[in-house]
Amino acid sequence: MKKAAFRLTLAASAVLVASTAMAQVKIAYIDPLSGFFANVGSGGLKGMNEAAEVLVNQKGGIMGQKLEFVGFDNKGSPQESLIQLKAATDQGIRFITQGNGSGAAGALIDAVNKWNARNPDKTVLFFNYAAVDPDLTNGKCSFWHFRFDANSDMKMEAITNYMTDDKKIKKVFIIGQDYAHGHQVAKATKAMLAKKRPDIKIVGDDLHPIGKVKDFAPYVAKIKASGADTVVTGNWGNDLSLLVKAAKDAGLKAKFYTYYAGGLGTPQAMGAAGEGKVLQLTEWHMNVPTKNTEKFALDFNKKYPGVYFYYYRVNNMVEMIAKAMNTAKSTDPKAVALALEDMRFPNETGEVWMRKSDHQAMQPLYISIFTKADGKTVKHDSEGTGYGWKTVASITQRDSQLPTTCIMERP
Repeated sequence: MKKAAFRLTLAASAVLVASTAMAQVKIAYIDPLSGFFANVGSGGLKGMNEAAEVLVNQKGGIMGQKLEFVGFDNKGSPQESLIQLKAATDQGIRFITQGNGSGAAGALIDAVNKWNARNPDKTVLFFNYAAVDPDLTNGKCSFWHFRFDANSDMKMEAITNYMTDDKKIKKVFIIGQDYAHGHQVAKATKAMLAKKRPDIKIVGDDLHPIGKVKDFAPYVAKIKASGADTVVTGNWGNDLSLLVKAAKDAGLKAKFYTYYAGGLGTPQAMGAAGEGKVLQLTEWHMNVPTKNTEKFALDFNKKYPGVYFYYYRVNNMVEMIAKAMNTAKSTDPKAVALALEDMRFPNETGEVWMRKSDHQAMQPLYISIFTKADGKTVKHDSEGTGYGWKTVASITQRDSQLPTTCIMERP
């Protein structure tokens, strides 16, 4: 009887150990996994789970538990995002992340606030890695929302500061997606250029349906007819790739100032035609000197051919989430939020500071231009094109900061 009891105890212990080993901290990834922006969404999910595995799980995980991102397809729709949020909470997932579309992000913030008010014992925390409408951390700011990307005003502040010194810029055409982000980019561009370079003429301000235009030739024809020497766009995904491709096909000579030209598919759409003409504002690119991140990116690109690593901020986000949970010794959303507030996270480009007042990340930023790879200044090309990104301006974390109008209600 004693031997049998001993064997039973061993078996129970083995089950407990196995259960602990398999325990996971799950984060619902609510982004497009089908439709027009599926390539962006599926690439982002691969990047998050690779960051979780390499940067967290292989280093002991979160209190011994593995971190995993679980895909929920919102098809790029704010309404579908709410359905997927319910699906995630029905599965007991208490953390969500989303980035592709500020409309979806705004809907999720409202829904998370309502859910948490009704379910104080089952709160949900939202990690935003790419939705950049400034209102998300200003008027709509929420204790339950953290943004790890610079907002569009922060990005445009840096871009227009750089444009101010280029005396060749005389006429600017603004084109964007017809939703919150596109409207904000246009508004900020006009306001900031009017203040910094009143001599620059805005010769066009056009919006198009998001994720619906298959041929941008008519839009490019308007840009050419305007005489613009410069185009400013906040477009992302295929809406940017197809715009740049149409500009190349039409022989448009204007320079493009973008937020997302390094994103999946756009470098291939540009090819040689983008050389010296397309600029981007990012928190990192392959030719920013970062030993560990460079290795991570090269390993990722080899593991996932055709996807290409892009979201350095996702790596920051994943490591900061893990640090917050391990510091708080808890996976309770409120405890994690409190640990994230005012966190200063050192990385290879400097430091990310999560500002407590509005939960907006502050970090170094870079403006880079698409240039022929030379193995030196432009060590790595982008998407096998033979062309890569060369830094033309570096913005410190302090210089990237803008004030907030957030008045946060705290639990």
